[in-house]
Amino acid sequence: MKQIQMSLTDWVFRACGEEAWLPANVPGTVHTDLLRNGRIDRPFYGTNEHDLQWIDKKNWEYRTVIHLEETWQALAVTELTFAGLDTYADVYVNQVHVLAADNMFRAWTVNVKGLLQAGQNEIRIVFRSVVSEDLPKLEALGYALPAPNDQSELGGLQEQRISVFARKAPYHYGWDWGPRFLTSGIWREAMLTGRDAAEIKELYIRQNTVNGQEARLTALVEVEAPQAWSGMLRVSARGQEWMKAVSLVTGSQTLELELVIDQPRLWWCNGLGSPELYTFRAELLQGAEIVSVSEATTGLREIKLVRKPDAQGTSFYFELNGVPVFAKGANHIPNDSFITEVTEERYRHEIATAVASNMNMLRVWGGGFYEEEEFYRLCDEYGLLVWQDFMFACSMYPGDEAFLSNVRAEAEYNVRRLRNHPCIALWCGNNEIDSAWSEYEEYMGWGWKEKMNAEIRGTLWRAYEEIFHRILPEAVAANHPGINYWPSSPLRELTGGQDQHATRIMGDGDIHYWGVWHGKEPFENYNLKVGRFMSEYGFQSFPELKSVLSYAEEADLALESKVMLAHQKNGQGNRLIKEYMDMYLPQPKDFRGFLYMSHVLQAEGIRMAIESHRRSKPYCMGTLYWQMNDCWPVASWAGMDYYGRWKALQYAVRRSFQEVILSVDSTDGESVRVYGVSDRREALSGELVLRLHDISGALVREWSQPVILAADSSAVIFTLPAAELLEGREPASVLLVASLLESGQEQGPEAGQVLGTGTRQVLERKEHYFVPAKDIPLSKAVITVTEVPGSGGASFTLSSDVLARGVHLTVEEEGIFSDNYFDLLPGEPKTVEFSLRGGGSGGGADFTPAAPTGLVIRSMADYI
Repeated sequence: MKQIQMSLTDWVFRACGEEAWLPANVPGTVHTDLLRNGRIDRPFYGTNEHDLQWIDKKNWEYRTVIHLEETWQALAVTELTFAGLDTYADVYVNQVHVLAADNMFRAWTVNVKGLLQAGQNEIRIVFRSVVSEDLPKLEALGYALPAPNDQSELGGLQEQRISVFARKAPYHYGWDWGPRFLTSGIWREAMLTGRDAAEIKELYIRQNTVNGQEARLTALVEVEAPQAWSGMLRVSARGQEWMKAVSLVTGSQTLELELVIDQPRLWWCNGLGSPELYTFRAELLQGAEIVSVSEATTGLREIKLVRKPDAQGTSFYFELNGVPVFAKGANHIPNDSFITEVTEERYRHEIATAVASNMNMLRVWGGGFYEEEEFYRLCDEYGLLVWQDFMFACSMYPGDEAFLSNVRAEAEYNVRRLRNHPCIALWCGNNEIDSAWSEYEEYMGWGWKEKMNAEIRGTLWRAYEEIFHRILPEAVAANHPGINYWPSSPLRELTGGQDQHATRIMGDGDIHYWGVWHGKEPFENYNLKVGRFMSEYGFQSFPELKSVLSYAEEADLALESKVMLAHQKNGQGNRLIKEYMDMYLPQPKDFRGFLYMSHVLQAEGIRMAIESHRRSKPYCMGTLYWQMNDCWPVASWAGMDYYGRWKALQYAVRRSFQEVILSVDSTDGESVRVYGVSDRREALSGELVLRLHDISGALVREWSQPVILAADSSAVIFTLPAAELLEGREPASVLLVASLLESGQEQGPEAGQVLGTGTRQVLERKEHYFVPAKDIPLSKAVITVTEVPGSGGASFTLSSDVLARGVHLTVEEEGIFSDNYFDLLPGEPKTVEFSLRGGGSGGGADFTPAAPTGLVIRSMADYI
């Protein structure tokens, strides 16, 4: 009995109608193949995006020739499988049409036995232009479907928005942070397989009940047999074995085997415990011979979305293995406009960054794609929960049967593909469509339905309900039992009716709050606008100078230059950054100063939001800011730019997501309240030390008091009227420093964590200013650097002669600091460690301490 396979990687491509074939990378895209062959300039550079819109108007073809031995002819089954074709593709085997693909998000398998011959065989794929394919659909429909993020004008289509017709990554059509590159190509693995025996096609470990005492599981083994067969099924994991006799019939069937594991080692998310994983191995045996084998790695856990009525509405939080989880994380978008350019190292860097930033959840947003296996595997290994959207965002979709059938197949395929991953915490139907349409409140949406007649409105809403209230939840229920489904984000309730829709912040469901930024509300409103689960909010900044210079020249370094505007996809983005900067920060002296100030501004806004959300627990039980990453170098809401470089936001997030934080709130202008927030599972006993300094650094007043923080809690641990605190001093002339000392610790000369030592002399420290940074007089600081003995230069201590705000460290190497963009007070040194990117695997070990070169230290005063 035989099972053989051949990976198909040797391809050539060309535009249809041209003569010359060029070498192609598979997996790959037309754009990246053209770039590697020198046929186009760098897509991300300057305004090149605008010049490359011709590519998606053409049809492209890929071709490979494979040599097969005679043994292939004797096999009972021969199949050609494409894990991903982007998007409308016709596949020919030896000139015979075998497949018409029409969904980027599905795998395609076709039986090619009888079409292949011993010797040379040609496989050719014609990718039809999504523009040519879908413009006629729009014309036939007779009216436009809302798709405001579709940058059709840039693509030369004026207002003809066609992104909703293709089951293709929505962000490829452009977004308010991403370019318009309508890719095509063989974007996932292509494989030829053959067999003359039964084969295990899929192994799924269904988790029926899981707790610390026992895990009751079912192994669901999908098998395809070319003929009837009898033998044994054996499943094993961590030294245990389970077996049963099986009889197969010709065709596809699913075998079931009950498994019980006593005292299982549970999978926990980051911050709650170890993300333990089990690898299950399923084998078909005939005597001593292994006929077919398949493995599946999963973690044993119980994950629930808990929604219970209470005095303030209805709760919305995740419970993992019986433990409530305050979700700390971000929204993830694709790491590249050209998906096949994302290496495993880039995925690992993102996930390690999330863990190093004290996150426990990422939301895979619905305008991208169902991520690669590496992404979910790393989330499993590092202990990150995943809120998984289906790929629908900010648009209304067709409701014809062909479209709905395609969606049904897409949903089933992707739910089955991802269901073994313990990281999957929730399936969500779409991003923002329910609130954008606002079926039950006439003027609370985005103005879409008001422009349509009653007949069209009814047609579009019926299509919406069919997709998001029937097809998708049915796919989850049938294929991933035990995981909750949520129809749209944001949303208040699961079922139809006026109470369903999250058009304003209320005591139910999840919330996208964009009053800050889109609504031009002040940062202080983050303290007032808090829901049960904050699944989106954000603020923009530019990348750092090194990243900007990857797409711009010195002559382009102006806010309104063509290149800067081409790399700002939010129409009012640059103006909004400037307006908020005028509210809170000193005026930068030049464009480089503007870049720096944009980082500080973004970090301050999101810090304020995160602290407000955490202070509000258990009413609020989740905060996922927008956004984690970028798909190209651009001004955006990301905390980590396209090159993986941490902005000030990422360091602010790292501090704000610590297990225990202090948060100082003076929103009402009358009093100053210090909160202690703890995610620990046990109570914390410590001491709060408060020091009032003048701007020169001199100590004015000092208080201390014992503190006990209950497990998993938020509480006010100090409050005082602002007038009594200031005692007549000008608010701009002083700052408050709050420190939390854990019992048994001595207060040393430095606050904060020294990364790598495993000790904290001060558990948490927070500076609080009584006026915006623009109103605080700053002098240029002289900052001295002293290497920490024995650190090999990786750790160094910084001291300043005056108050240094927003101390900004840069080096030549790619890596991160233990802290950056922090404040230094005179007489209070701070030790920082630098770590290179890479050099480890698993458990957050992606950063390796090393001595940096070319260290440059600046503070806010240097940029004004």
